Amino acid sequence: MNRRITAAIAVAAGVLGAVGPSAQAAGPFQATGFKVGEVTDSTAIVWTRLTAKARRHPADGPMVTFEYAAAGKGKKGKRRNVVAVVYPPGKTVADIRDAVPGAPGEVRVLYRTLGAKGWRQTDWRAVDAKRDFTRQFTLSELAAGATHEIRVESRGPSGGAVGQSLDGRFQTAPAPDKSAHVVFTVSTGQGYGSRDHPNGYAIYPQMLALQPSFFVHTGDILYYDRLAKTIALARYHWQRTYSLPTNVDLHRRLASYFLKDDHDTWQNDCWPTMKRDNMFEFTFAQGLGVFREQVPMGKRTYRTFRWGRDLQIWLVEGRDFRSANTDPDGPDKTIWGAEQKAWFKKTVTASDATFRILISPTPIVGPDRPNKNDNHSNKGFTTEGRELRRFIGPQKNMAVICGDRHWQYMSIHPYSKVREYSCGAVSDKHAGGWRQDNVVTSHHRYLNVIGGFLSVTVARAGGKPAATFRFHDVKGKVRYEDRLIAK
Repeated sequence: MNRRITAAIAVAAGVLGAVGPSAQAAGPFQATGFKVGEVTDSTAIVWTRLTAKARRHPADGPMVTFEYAAAGKGKKGKRRNVVAVVYPPGKTVADIRDAVPGAPGEVRVLYRTLGAKGWRQTDWRAVDAKRDFTRQFTLSELAAGATHEIRVESRGPSGGAVGQSLDGRFQTAPAPDKSAHVVFTVSTGQGYGSRDHPNGYAIYPQMLALQPSFFVHTGDILYYDRLAKTIALARYHWQRTYSLPTNVDLHRRLASYFLKDDHDTWQNDCWPTMKRDNMFEFTFAQGLGVFREQVPMGKRTYRTFRWGRDLQIWLVEGRDFRSANTDPDGPDKTIWGAEQKAWFKKTVTASDATFRILISPTPIVGPDRPNKNDNHSNKGFTTEGRELRRFIGPQKNMAVICGDRHWQYMSIHPYSKVREYSCGAVSDKHAGGWRQDNVVTSHHRYLNVIGGFLSVTVARAGGKPAATFRFHDVKGKVRYEDRLIAK
């Protein structure tokens, strides 16, 4: 194991003072950790979940299988539809490999500004068995631009036996009128089969080494397509991914914002009216509900956040409101929907932040492969893509960060001059979809078909604000840097 990564995980456990399963004789437990999200200068949402055991099931345990419809005539290689989900005799989704079944009980959150003597605390609240034994809390009246300590405590139902507690920390945003040094990281494409570290993913300890202010996951947080044939199996995806030690450690130490894309909504390149295809009992509507159940989230999945005087980010929704990808292009064909698009233009125009950054689940600039038809850089959404680029291009100090594509690139659109940074997939195993030698000179300033992540630093040097975008490989090494000086 990489010594630097091992040390980072050890430091996380020591600094945060976790109360692990060895300190608890009985549950409930928190094997899927907690997540802090939607952070502003005064509020945050804490996501919690109770589990029946302290650790995930072994990786060599029993596994679910599927029965398929009989093969018929048709296109070679066409997928057959699932007609039944089959568990080993006497087993359920709670018993299969890597599962982390939930448990009833109550949770509360204790929190304070770092170094303060007394704790503030929420009321004890029961987790919701109908929502995978989760509970979310909104913290308010937090100090701006400060590090906050947090402790999530658990106990059995109706005030039963004391369970596991977990400690962590997060930062609140600086006040909108205050200049501050802000660092954030961005990733996409977190395939479970693409793990590249004994405890999960190598990029997450590398992110923590940068001491970022927050983290953004642009979507494809997991991949439902082949396995999530029921809502229970969709939840299983979240359980196994967020019980990985690298993921638990990241979210105990860092506030996050989550976007969703196709694979963590339902299936590849999906839209609301799409036929069920091969997803059996799991529906698009259920996918929308599970996402909001599994991450800290407020009223809307499109929103904007201010991080001090020099930075504002926009996080947009790319699945809920979209037209069918197969519809002919035109002024009414949309990915964002009219209401979200109007909100975006209005809030961007009203912002006085020095740097304004749109973070999108899918590309606005590209280039993308010609056989794709799912984003604003593709021909299928030419009209809306052109509309957005024409709006973003003239904006002072504005850039786009996107996920979805499994390769890193930095592009400048040849006509609108919109700058786009594609963060790339979570690991080298997950990278692909583009040839390394296929440099599109009209667009690309950087191209690398590797895994890794993007970091952004917004700071003032000599009184002038600057935003520095850095592409990192899976070991944290900077492969490309682009620095924007405020106009």
